[in-house]
Amino acid sequence: MEIEVLRDDDKVFEFVLKGATANYANALRRIAINGIKAFAIDKVTVYENTSSMFDEYIAHRIGLVPLITPHGSSDKDEILFTLEAAGPGTIYSKSLESSDKSVVVANPNIPIIKLGRDQKIRIEGKAVMGSALKHAKFQPGLVTYEATADDEFKFYVETFGQMPPRDIIIKACDAIKENMKEFSKVLKKLE
Repeated sequence: MEIEVLRDDDKVFEFVLKGATANYANALRRIAINGIKAFAIDKVTVYENTSSMFDEYIAHRIGLVPLITPHGSSDKDEILFTLEAAGPGTIYSKSLESSDKSVVVANPNIPIIKLGRDQKIRIEGKAVMGSALKHAKFQPGLVTYEATADDEFKFYVETFGQMPPRDIIIKACDAIKENMKEFSKVLKKLE
């Protein structure tokens, strides 16, 4: 197999995969979308909410805010985020304060809620590692491909900000390799 890189920056990784089958290209895309682990706020406790929005709505919005997922993060890591704000005004993702300086919001300008005069919210959220197999909020980005010949596929990878787009593909390749090792072990046990 060969890879020809067309674009590689902090938002998009575009490349042509040559000498591969459609099955391999699709497996790479699927694993990149739902098999890569990233941080997301999973558990939310609302201590005060005098806004006109339901607690569940605000918790859902906070859960969808992409969080930077540094290399070496583990499934056991839990990061606490706090949000305390008062109106009037729009509250943005930059108001989410992290207990870990390396795990912060990927985009500080995502609107969470608009508060009126004298409205307040006080919220605590716990970020954990997960994959999009559990919930879409853990998905690290968009991955598409198109066949440009019988054995060539043009990939387009766009990150949501949790990690660089190239890392999404590298982690997907590592996951495929690891899954094949596990599959091989199971097959050997059947002999």
